[in-house]
Formats: sequence, C-alpha cells, structure tokens
Amino acid sequence: MVDIVKILENKRVRPTAMRLLVYKLLANRENAISLGELEKDFKTSERSTLYRTIKTFEERGLVHAIEDGTGIIKYAICENQFTTKGNNDLHLHFRCNTCQETVCLTDYKIPQINLPKGYEAENMNLIIRGICEKCNVD
Repeated sequence: MVDIVKILENKRVRPTAMRLLVYKLLANRENAISLGELEKDFKTSERSTLYRTIKTFEERGLVHAIEDGTGIIKYAICENQFTTKGNNDLHLHFRCNTCQETVCLTDYKIPQINLPKGYEAENMNLIIRGICEKCNVD
C-alpha cells in the first residue's frame, strides 16, 4: 500500500486527518467525483473544509479538475504523485452517456499541441462521450 502521508508531504501538503481520508477515498475510486458527491461520503464534515482540501490538492498537483460538459467540475487523482514538478497529467477523459460516470483514460495521452505565435495554453481538457465498458453489454 502506498504511504499517503509521504505522498502528501512530497507535495508539501500537511497530512491532516481530513486530507488523509479525502485522498484515500479519491485514490480508491475508479471514476472522477464532484464536490457534492464527496460531501455525501463525509456527511459530518463542513463543505468549506472539503472544498479547501480539494483546492489544496489541485494546487499541489495531487488531483486534477475535469470539466466534462455537465456544468459540475469533477476531481480525480493525478498519475504522477511522486514528482515535485507541476501537473503534466494530460490524458483523455470519458463521460458515459448511460451511467453518467466520468473516468480518466490515463493510458491515452493528449498530444502536444503547437499553438500560433502569441498564444499560451494554460489548461487542456479532452472529453470523449459515449458508452463505457460497464454499460456496453450486448
């Protein structure tokens, strides 16, 4: 089992009890999760605490935000937990039209895009919509 305390400390995040619990929950999920869904798992926690935890994780490159076209931002664990560099976790995301889950397709990387002179990319997000393998049963 990966030592969550070391992962957080490596990203300069103080490993509080709440941060450890949130990280563990996110790491054990196969799909991305919204703040609202996270709240359901932590009913006795303050919404602001969960929000600050997610935002800290995002700023430190522990999670990435996914805008899947639903208007609700989802969050998922980043691949490169042991790097101290910025988040270069650019991969495809898949949104299932049947079960409504959004998952990271980490084996499918977004290629480098050469922008015109004067343009600078700050964020990139590629969503594929369709039917996931769980729902695609004949």
